[in-house]
Amino acid sequence: MTKTTEDKILSRIYGNGRGHAFSQGDFADLGTRSTIDSGLHRLEKRGIIRRVIRGIYDYPRYSELLKQPVAPDLDQVARALARKFAWRIQPEGATAQNLLGLSTQVPAHLVYLSDGPNRTYQIGSQSIDFEHTALKEAAFRLPESGLIVQALRAFGEDRITPKVISRIREKFPTALRQKILLDTKTATGWVYAAIQEIARDGLRE
Repeated sequence: MTKTTEDKILSRIYGNGRGHAFSQGDFADLGTRSTIDSGLHRLEKRGIIRRVIRGIYDYPRYSELLKQPVAPDLDQVARALARKFAWRIQPEGATAQNLLGLSTQVPAHLVYLSDGPNRTYQIGSQSIDFEHTALKEAAFRLPESGLIVQALRAFGEDRITPKVISRIREKFPTALRQKILLDTKTATGWVYAAIQEIARDGLRE
């Protein structure tokens, strides 16, 4: 049976898993804009996807405890916006620390450095702020690379402890840590030294 465009959209959504956010542009290769828009609208009406803000949807995560969808993943929403507008973005230091679980505070807003314009998007009680700046780490291929570098820079060299190294290390599988290591060779000396520690298979601290 030939797959319809809506079937293809749904297959891609399922393939990215719950929590993933996206825009019409993420399906541009599957059909015309009007066809994609219609497909997304129907999937929203069926309750499969959720409209987060204008032009951005997600495949919502679901809480079995609460028996309802949970709030959107704001990092996913930020990255969907970046793809939509062809911006390069990097999480600001405190945001990077939060995304890595190195900060226990729930931020009122996530801040991303961007080569696009200054923009703020309100999502429920939180916001995503894009701040225009020259991205020093824009050459990184992997989003995880920029995430780690920004988090380390926010700590500062003197505050990079074995505990910090260990907590970042446990967030990523070995194969991905090795890719991050190769991807961050141009990072500042002490930052790269910390990433070398993160990339190795450490003993339990």
